[in-house]
Amino acid sequence: MRLPCPSDPELIDAINRYVKPTTQGHARYLHLLHANFRREDESERTAFLRALSAAARKITDEELEILLESEWRSRLTAAWLIGFDRREHFRDILGDALLASQLCFSGQGYCFALARFGTHEDAQHLTAYLDYYLQRPDCQYDQHWAISALLHIDSRTGREDAASFLAPGGLWHQWNEAQFSPSAPSRFMDDLCALAEQYTPAHDMPEASE
Repeated sequence: MRLPCPSDPELIDAINRYVKPTTQGHARYLHLLHANFRREDESERTAFLRALSAAARKITDEELEILLESEWRSRLTAAWLIGFDRREHFRDILGDALLASQLCFSGQGYCFALARFGTHEDAQHLTAYLDYYLQRPDCQYDQHWAISALLHIDSRTGREDAASFLAPGGLWHQWNEAQFSPSAPSRFMDDLCALAEQYTPAHDMPEASE
């Protein structure tokens, strides 16, 4: 893992340009963490999302790769930028990183990006994650993000990949009921993807795949 240090100028530059830019007094990654920007008033949210969309179009693949090799703030931000710009060639990298779950919070960004891509290939990555981590009641990681992302993809593809997890007595309920504060699965990813689409310049939508 590449940690920010003066001897790594490429990483420091990428962090300063894309992870730490400040909006309303907070660095970009703090707005992205838990999708905190959703709770801001409309004018603040609009300014933030416009800047995020512009950054997503500007950042190079090489800079994204550098951020994805660093700590959680950089990985979280890189994943959101990838998702906003729908750079689907990062699909397997993000899916593998989600399953590995090496660092806290970055999985939120991976789930968002996979939901934005919105194909059965992305659903397979989310299914692999849920198959494994819903059997780990000791791990309260990004399961809520993953199930919401999978529900979003199901709504695009017409599949029901989330159904087996959400069936009565299924893995979702077993894991959720073992948590300190159980909560129902949410479709919040629909709202995040709709906001991303609203602030992304018009381009051809990817076809939903079976």
